[in-house]
Amino acid sequence: MADLAKRFPENPLLRPAHVHPSAAGMQVICLLNPGVFRFEGKIWLIVRVAENTAAKEGMILIPVINEEGKTSIIEIPEKHPELINTDARVLRFQGLDYLTTLSHLRLLCSDDGIHFHEPEGYEPLFGKGMLEAFGIEDCRVAFLEGKYWLTYTAVSSNGVTVGLRTTTDWKTFESHGVIFPPHNKDCAIFEEKVNGMFYALHRPSSVDLGGNFIWIAESPDGIHWGNHQCIVKTRKDHWDDARVGAGAAPIKTDKGWLEIYHGANYKHQYCLGALLLDLNDPKKVIARSKDPLMVPTEDYETSGFFGNVVFTNGHIVDGDTITLYYGAADEFVCAAKFSIAEILKTLNV
Repeated sequence: MADLAKRFPENPLLRPAHVHPSAAGMQVICLLNPGVFRFEGKIWLIVRVAENTAAKEGMILIPVINEEGKTSIIEIPEKHPELINTDARVLRFQGLDYLTTLSHLRLLCSDDGIHFHEPEGYEPLFGKGMLEAFGIEDCRVAFLEGKYWLTYTAVSSNGVTVGLRTTTDWKTFESHGVIFPPHNKDCAIFEEKVNGMFYALHRPSSVDLGGNFIWIAESPDGIHWGNHQCIVKTRKDHWDDARVGAGAAPIKTDKGWLEIYHGANYKHQYCLGALLLDLNDPKKVIARSKDPLMVPTEDYETSGFFGNVVFTNGHIVDGDTITLYYGAADEFVCAAKFSIAEILKTLNV
């Protein structure tokens, strides 16, 4: 099947050089995987900004958030016998995992959906407390009940969890803490209740038993979640045989809830596909992409901080058109358009 993405000719829309560091001594390495929303007549991105510090000869420098909420640096000798440093994203030292960058979330807005800038008066969102000491990442945004719900990945030495904050004005936020304990990420809340309940997709993971599968949960209030069920697993010898995870909030269509999800294979190539969930019982999967809808093919998708990646957790819907914003090669922010009708045809519905 042909790649259905109609990529913006302006891609990449955002590069690391387009965003200033959060503090002196920090440098922006990557821009990744923005959440997307409409607010005050504009299109907004809440972009994951990954930073580290300038290199120091003979040392590996790891930025973390300390107990006072300030950035501190862990220094590790690069030839230390207990250091495993084979992945650009994660290293292991004395039996513990650390991220090579520290991420926070930055707000940018646009009148045309192409040219983005950082508006005055909207502060970055940083990790807070012990459970967000390694940063916050990959925010998904849902609007319902008159407010915006931000679900994001919170990382610390205690594990990878899902945090929740809510806002109405993007200047003041209420934190609801961890809503899914480790190891969990890729949480997308539906933008409409189903049978009076909130629903969310999420991804618990296990290295020993089970896998990186998509689950669904329900809640009476959007904060306390239960009735967890696994609905989508990886598929042997397919493009999504290593891991799968939800993108942004599912899109309501007359055929069902359409979810754009990411899948990766054991060569660490990330592609995008689609799921269709029953409108009245979203635990039921009606259809699933046999082949990916989008494959990393452009130079800015195949080469970067971590190449061969297209990854989304944000979009805007206008009628039949999905404008999908995505992270490319774990370094750039890009955009592409899809037709809902075309996607549904590939699902044979």
